[in-house]
Amino acid sequence: MSGRVFNYSAGPATLPVSVLEKVQGELLNFHNTGMSVMEMSHRSKEFKGIIIEAEQLLRELMGIPDRYKVFFIQGGASLQFSMVPLNLLPRNETATYIHTGTWSKKAMQEASKQGTVQVIKSPTANSIPHVTQQDIHQHSHYVHITHNNTIEGTRYSELPETGSIPIVSDMSSSILSERIHVADYGLIYAGAQKNLGPAGVTIVIADEGLIGKQSEDCPTMLAYQTYSSSDSLYNTPPTFSIYVVKLMLQWMKEQGGISTIADANYEKASLFYKYIDESSLYHNRVDSNSRSFMNIPFTTDSEELDTLFIKKAAETGLVNLKGHRSVGGMRASFYNAMPIDGVTSLIDFMKEFEGTVRREAHA
Repeated sequence: MSGRVFNYSAGPATLPVSVLEKVQGELLNFHNTGMSVMEMSHRSKEFKGIIIEAEQLLRELMGIPDRYKVFFIQGGASLQFSMVPLNLLPRNETATYIHTGTWSKKAMQEASKQGTVQVIKSPTANSIPHVTQQDIHQHSHYVHITHNNTIEGTRYSELPETGSIPIVSDMSSSILSERIHVADYGLIYAGAQKNLGPAGVTIVIADEGLIGKQSEDCPTMLAYQTYSSSDSLYNTPPTFSIYVVKLMLQWMKEQGGISTIADANYEKASLFYKYIDESSLYHNRVDSNSRSFMNIPFTTDSEELDTLFIKKAAETGLVNLKGHRSVGGMRASFYNAMPIDGVTSLIDFMKEFEGTVRREAHA
């Protein structure tokens, strides 16, 4: 297939062409150094300039208060499932996990190796529970949420009421996609490969009051204190991924910042949900107040039609629409870099496919 496709993958995900072209233009010779970012020392002044600018841009775009530290860590969100309890949960004490899907389950499993996990479960896979302070164990050290569920297609439209207990949020698929107040959270973590750049680096934003509380047997590389005291340069970080994250943050700023991006994401999701809700062939079963703006699962009337839909869509350059293996069907991911044309093109194809199905049914 010649030319670029519309890539609806849940991650690694599509990146803006302008960012890719910037990478391409600097690939062999970054800022007249005569070398690629992939080749330069992480101790060099050039790379230190990159990581410092990346943090400054992130702070500016998200309005991160001064008391919060920003880390660039390897291992993805999956490593954070272990790092969070190792740093915030004393051995055999309690943390609360709100269970809303596959990724929260994995996080709970890791936390249970460190202490006691109080589980608050979503009533259905299609909704986010309303949680008040009375629902939470009074001695819980933190409340963990998965802000946006990529597989189930759900998101938090309101945060749990936790009182003075800090909220820890996995924002891998929603960071920088909507307006939030960082001060509402004790710690935020996010894999970059959805909204922030390529795979390989995870962003952690932590209230400094939560740093330095790791268990005595916590490995050095799993302690937030290690990254805080070394400015994320204790060992060789994922330099190239951090560089692309910096370019993505520059791109977001050029678009008008989170306010503009959030409005665009709302428009994309609203357009798509409106079409699905009006269609007689496609279905999205997520409760309306829990619907994700980033990941929208949907099905037709049969598994056979789902398979045919995915095949025909790929033939027209609409790729990676297959739903997660645990739920089937289709899934369209509309991250920050997905242009509105990617949504309208998908809707146009869906209309055409629906028309063909209806005509053949009446033939």
